[in-house]
Amino acid sequence: MRINMLTGTVLAIAAGAALWTTTSRTGGQAPADRLPRTADGKPDMNGIWQANSEAHWDLEPHVAQPGPPSFGALFSVPGGIGVVEGGNIPYRPEAAAKKKENFKKRWTDDPEMKCYFPGVPRATYMPYPFQIVQTSKHMLFAYEYASASRVVPIGPKTDPVVESWMGWSAGRWEGDALFVDVTGFDERTWFDRAGNFHSDALHVVERYVMLTPDALLYEATIEDPKVFTRPWKISLPLYRRLEPGAQLVEFKCVTFAEELIYGHLRKNPKR
Repeated sequence: MRINMLTGTVLAIAAGAALWTTTSRTGGQAPADRLPRTADGKPDMNGIWQANSEAHWDLEPHVAQPGPPSFGALFSVPGGIGVVEGGNIPYRPEAAAKKKENFKKRWTDDPEMKCYFPGVPRATYMPYPFQIVQTSKHMLFAYEYASASRVVPIGPKTDPVVESWMGWSAGRWEGDALFVDVTGFDERTWFDRAGNFHSDALHVVERYVMLTPDALLYEATIEDPKVFTRPWKISLPLYRRLEPGAQLVEFKCVTFAEELIYGHLRKNPKR
């Protein structure tokens, strides 16, 4: 009896996994009549969302790795199958060399350590929740990390006013899919903790599609002719936070980084 029950459980899990794989690969979604909708008929994406992925550590496939030596198993890197379509990021040769250098210096040079805004798409898959507030004319993305945010107007794309950490966004609906076109980036953000990077020529097109009322498929097509040989894409699910009273909690990390950035300037009375 126990063996039959276990077999049935394994088969059920396998069937569910196969269904998810098929859905995610095809960009499928729940039947339109099962999706919650706003007053203007668009899928209702209002809520608190969070990724459950190893993309934060490295977008590409990677094995588990140690963290900084002085911390033992703390801050070690979990292995992951990657979220890049095709497996690897198509770097130009000179850019690949810079990425390797970034990786070597990741425990000192990652912009996240200094509490800089994470940029797009990194803000989406960091291990912190974010909130979507949706209206017919705007989408607000509020991220817990560093209190970063961006307001995305729904309408024609306009030229960036100035380069910024989170870029200049414009949204549009194509059926039930939300597309966000982002340019005007500051070149200092990274894509992950592994040192994957970009230049000021970065162009990101995000796609948000509701798979179920509580799951979104997130895709981002990334183009940067200064760094990559061709455009490439990442894809991962986002999940609604369902616990009662789910909300963003303040995470103003600037004070956490002050010692790292300015500690060497402190006056030493012994000198």
